[in-house]
Amino acid sequence: MTHDTMKVSKFLSLVLRHKPEHIRLTLDREGWADIDELIARAGTHGMPLTRETVLRVVETSDKQRFALDQAGQRIRANQGHSIDVDLGLEPREPPPILFHGTATTAIASIRGKGLHAATRQHVHLSPDEATAIKVRRRHGPPVVLRIDAARMRTAGHEFFCSTNGVWLTDSVPTEFIEFPNEKA
Repeated sequence: MTHDTMKVSKFLSLVLRHKPEHIRLTLDREGWADIDELIARAGTHGMPLTRETVLRVVETSDKQRFALDQAGQRIRANQGHSIDVDLGLEPREPPPILFHGTATTAIASIRGKGLHAATRQHVHLSPDEATAIKVRRRHGPPVVLRIDAARMRTAGHEFFCSTNGVWLTDSVPTEFIEFPNEKA
């Protein structure tokens, strides 16, 4: 991803996941925004975009953060919202084990309270350890937690899988987390 593409991706994450009001963008209940409106509003707020640039970000994002509707006229973030949207995801049976990458400094808190969505709608879990490391690496050395998703599901916790393969749940209590052998 080029520097310019990364800049656009971060901007799209801001306005499609957290602050559409930053550019006076309207999202529908499911988080969709009209691409033409997005381009127009971004331009008036100092971020010149073209349809081609937006489509390139959607197509080349290694994390597949964004999706287009079938007509290619609307865009939304696949997950990670701190605003209230309904992605229309149905509960699904997760793999037996899921993974969560975090910072070393967060381990003590997680041991005491588990994983919580905080400002986001869901806790994000990865289907494999490599993805959890990759997601977390941008914030420093990662620590990977193993989540016993099978036991959580049996205990009544719901899981959802976003379009790009990220597993989502409301929270992960400590009894379902396997911590690495380290002192936190």
